[in-house]
Amino acid sequence: MNGLYIHVPFCVCKCGYCDFHSFPLTAEAVPEYLEALEVELGQLPDGFAPETVYIGGGTPTSLPTPHLERLFAVLQRRVCLDAVQEWTCEANPGTLDREKVRLLRRNGVGRISLGVQSFDAATLRRLQRIHSVEDVMEAQTLLREEGFENINMDLMFGVPGVGTEQADRDVDALIALKPEHISCYCLSYEAGTPLTAMRDRGEVAEWPDERLSQTYFMIRGKLRKAGYLHYEISNFARPGCECAHNLGYWGGGDYLGCGPSAWSFWNGVRYGNPPFPAWRRGLREGGVLEREVDVLDEKARARERLVMGLRRMDGVSRDTFRAQTGYDYNDLCGEAITRLKAQGHLEESRGMLRVPARLLFVSDHIFSELV
Repeated sequence: MNGLYIHVPFCVCKCGYCDFHSFPLTAEAVPEYLEALEVELGQLPDGFAPETVYIGGGTPTSLPTPHLERLFAVLQRRVCLDAVQEWTCEANPGTLDREKVRLLRRNGVGRISLGVQSFDAATLRRLQRIHSVEDVMEAQTLLREEGFENINMDLMFGVPGVGTEQADRDVDALIALKPEHISCYCLSYEAGTPLTAMRDRGEVAEWPDERLSQTYFMIRGKLRKAGYLHYEISNFARPGCECAHNLGYWGGGDYLGCGPSAWSFWNGVRYGNPPFPAWRRGLREGGVLEREVDVLDEKARARERLVMGLRRMDGVSRDTFRAQTGYDYNDLCGEAITRLKAQGHLEESRGMLRVPARLLFVSDHIFSELV
């Protein structure tokens, strides 16, 4: 599938663990962002008709209602939306009200991704989230009342100072709300974030790897027992509710990203936009952006597709991989595959190569040997 990603860089408040390109919105920056975005959307390739649209951030729903309405008007003017099969918008539970929910529904959004993270007030404060547990409950009720039948909820574990038992309670609370899709992430310490600085000063401590792994498999077990299909390392869904946009990423599909610091992968070329000031300036002064560009040769692109495909629980079909890339994965990196299979780090049966379930939490080191 061809996908379109729209990056909205604004948040009410930036969380201490976040390294995404985002910052608090201002009355001056939002109109400038929308004007520049319209210019960039006008530069999309002729005939581009995305099958998936994903609006992320930042927090798209932090936009005031009139500006959110204008965002959709810009999309409808500049993008052919006739082929869209899935349209997702990220939302913080503390930024939703009935007017915004109806606006999203009216403009074609059918899937909402809620950044829940935890159902514990103290944990939310540690994460510097702006929403409360009550906001989550109200947002979920509001979305259902307004007809949304495809809701994702994000859950985070590994928060410093929070016990494993809270992750247990969080997943039970999540299951009780019956979202169609659940994404579970281990808190990561990214360079340059306040959280990482706190760790480096000894003010907070990371969870031990063994504890993180045990929590991951506890969550996985509970979600599978509740009827969720574990289809990608961090993602679970009711059958038929897998995220098509992300499946496009993992399947090596083409996508275009618009907005500051958004990335694209198009015809074998990966390129990234500059951050907001340079992005806005380039589009206002002639419409030319100085992008970071990475041109992949056929073998590099095939290796990347192999690694991305191995993130999926069903793994990579040898026949399909050969048909899509022109390479047999054993010819491409057979020595590494043979070694990893001998170590029990990969398994192959009936023409499908996959990571064993017991190694899902430490799969990154497996992938690093294949690229």
